[in-house]
Amino acid sequence: MEYDEIEILLVEDNPTDAELTIRALKKKNLTNKLVWVKDGAEALDFLFATGEYVERNTEDLPKLVLLDLRMPKVDGLEVLQKIKSDERTKKIPVVVLTSSKEDEDIVKSYKLGVNSYVSKPVEFDEFTKAVSTLGLYWILLNKPPE
Repeated sequence: MEYDEIEILLVEDNPTDAELTIRALKKKNLTNKLVWVKDGAEALDFLFATGEYVERNTEDLPKLVLLDLRMPKVDGLEVLQKIKSDERTKKIPVVVLTSSKEDEDIVKSYKLGVNSYVSKPVEFDEFTKAVSTLGLYWILLNKPPE
């Protein structure tokens, strides 16, 4: 896959949640340009072209980051902070998609600049609907700054 075509970067350590997310986006034809990374460290490597992604052009950024909070190595809040504090990446819409419903996580996420915070519904159909709606809005309807 050419990384200059990436529209969605999915940052999710749970394979089941990742598969459900990908399946929901696939139903809306939004997975052709999706990259799934399995932890926060890999997400930062991808975005800033380090580690295994050192060859990637840093100007080719995703249109959307779907970010889990509870991950090994580097947690989602730290990833969010790095994305929103760097001139190269701060305009990328970031949607926290997490099982956490803790007020503290919500407040911290918005203080760090998250664009949206969505608690993962437990029910499969609700989860699929929520992810499909997110993908359609952020990829097809939202108008980001140039």
